[in-house]
Amino acid sequence: MSFLAVYESHFTKHLTQTQFEAFRILLWLLTVHKQVRIERLAACFPLPILYQSRRKHIQRFLVLSALAIPRFWFPVIKAIICKEFKTGSRLIIKIDRTQWKDKNVFMVAVIWKKRALPIYWTLLGKRGASRLSEQQALIQPVLCLLKNYELVILGDREFHSVKLAYWLKQKSKKQKLFFAFRQKQGTNQKKDDEDYQTFSQLGMKPGMKMFLTGVSVTKNKGFGNFNVGAYWKRKYKGKQEKEPWFILTNLDSLSEVLKVYRARAGIEAMFKDCKTGGYNWEGSKANNKRLNSLILLIAIAYTATSLKGKTFRQTNQGKYIARLTEKSRRDRRHSNFWIGLYGSLWIHAWEFCSDFISIMMSNNPQKLNNYKKGLQAMSIIDKTA
Repeated sequence: MSFLAVYESHFTKHLTQTQFEAFRILLWLLTVHKQVRIERLAACFPLPILYQSRRKHIQRFLVLSALAIPRFWFPVIKAIICKEFKTGSRLIIKIDRTQWKDKNVFMVAVIWKKRALPIYWTLLGKRGASRLSEQQALIQPVLCLLKNYELVILGDREFHSVKLAYWLKQKSKKQKLFFAFRQKQGTNQKKDDEDYQTFSQLGMKPGMKMFLTGVSVTKNKGFGNFNVGAYWKRKYKGKQEKEPWFILTNLDSLSEVLKVYRARAGIEAMFKDCKTGGYNWEGSKANNKRLNSLILLIAIAYTATSLKGKTFRQTNQGKYIARLTEKSRRDRRHSNFWIGLYGSLWIHAWEFCSDFISIMMSNNPQKLNNYKKGLQAMSIIDKTA
């Protein structure tokens, strides 16, 4: 059963029938044409009216109040998380920011199968790093949404703020909540009555690990003590990390800290999928209101496509879409998103070229059994897509 069929009752509760059909078409266009520019979407939107009318039709759709993230998306992503993760289990939540030109998207996502699924986002009205108040406003709705899970919030050096860590530590008194924020080397820290020194003065060298407990971080008062995990990856295959990690946390062991922090790359892979790898969202020139709705459509399309890819693998159809393993590679070449995206495109190509393909198959009768297996795979993929 397709993603839209599963959640149709939810979407139609917020959209009229005409709006829902427009919604379906836009998701289909994102998948097939991999573009989010309104001009491109309007050019391909198959409504038999003038181009300018199609463009205005899409613009009006993108400013609908029904597309508010908490109302339109939260129930769906919560249902997906409940299906993919056991209630009460640990979720790794990553906050990150991506910027192109004057667009600054601040997002929180759940790490899932070496990728991430978008949960919530906001558009910052400025370039550069986010403020504490913006970070709290982004995280708070997610804490409420996922209150039945144990959460670990991850952040790179941009989110090194001890204030944010302290805010989360206070929240952890009522909810199972942990954090791991990478710190800058010049950050001050001290143990008990010792003098302050920067992390860079700890004498870390490649291959070294260190776990500090009950440490005061920064010279500002009133934040209490934290744990700090320090790690400098040893040289591997001729490559050497430029500097060590210093990670502010309330987790209890270095192994635990390193395990969750390594998962942070999932959101970076997701951003790449949503940009050059999938939907080219950096090409959008829409205003903030419409861009926010376009990101919502991308979030829905990306999540649906990733889940389809997972199903294609589980039903053993992934081998018809891509090379799943290679002798020279330890990791999979293609993600669930890639498999889901190109599995759908494979079906679209068949629908368009079926007459030509029938001629090709009839000219190769010795491969009839292989064609039958392939057609059966297409049928299974089509039901999911």
